[in-house]
Amino acid sequence: MFKKKILIIDDSELMVRLISDILQAANYAVVSASNGEDGIKAVREEKPDLVLLDVVMPGLDGFEVCKVLRDDESNNLMPILMITSQDNEYDKLTGLELGADDYIIKPFNPKELVSRVNNTLKRIDRNRWANPLTGLQGNLEVQAEINHRIALNENFSVIYGDLDNFKAYNDVYGFASGDRAIKLTADIIVDNVHLFGTSGDFIGHIGGDDFVIITVPENAEEICKGIISDFDRKILELYPDKDRKKGYIVTANRQNQVMEYPIMSISLAIASNMNRTISSHIQVAEIAAELKKKAKSIKGSIYVADRRSH
Repeated sequence: MFKKKILIIDDSELMVRLISDILQAANYAVVSASNGEDGIKAVREEKPDLVLLDVVMPGLDGFEVCKVLRDDESNNLMPILMITSQDNEYDKLTGLELGADDYIIKPFNPKELVSRVNNTLKRIDRNRWANPLTGLQGNLEVQAEINHRIALNENFSVIYGDLDNFKAYNDVYGFASGDRAIKLTADIIVDNVHLFGTSGDFIGHIGGDDFVIITVPENAEEICKGIISDFDRKILELYPDKDRKKGYIVTANRQNQVMEYPIMSISLAIASNMNRTISSHIQVAEIAAELKKKAKSIKGSIYVADRRSH
């Protein structure tokens, strides 16, 4: 099994040995460097998943090393945890301002060290795969979540949603306006899942204007109704008065024909295992694709639910 690699940069052999024993017992691979210069070199060569960096060292201290590492864009997603024996608020703030992700005070509890490392790596992994515009998880996480619920034999509904006439809107008003529409949609979805869903619900952003919600079957339709109500009201705010009053925009289609495109709407498709057996995320996507095609053939915002038993 692949092990996450931790780099310890500390001039104390005793501390390196102590931390190494704790992390290796927690199933991490550990490498070390005894000073700042060697630590910077080790980051380039070892490409660690996380760095534990002592503040007080001869030569380059921990703050200087942190700054050098953060100035290199290739290290942006590599978490850095500062370690110091000085319980000093100024040191904490300095490290955090330089880009450290967390701070650990010596002496520390072994369980606390492992917990902070675990939590930091989990947070970074979530951020690594999240959509940068909406902060929502992507397609791999969506697939994993569906397969997880199938493995647990849970009843679930998967709501696939995308925007109608989004490309025309993007062409007329530009990518920045298109991004605002995507962010607005994400916010509306999150608000309604929080309002009508459960704490265990999942929200994903596959990309572009495609979103996924995984919830329990009894909440799916209420979530959809709330999304549609909010979307149809709030999306009007993204159009200038003249186009809002007309109810459409004018632009060329892919065949270079000038067309009238209505105000954006949202199409939602609900696939569920309540009335049929679903064995994989691929099957869910196939069901949803058929439902979305039907939803998009109907004018305006709408949701379509799969009620078939096979």
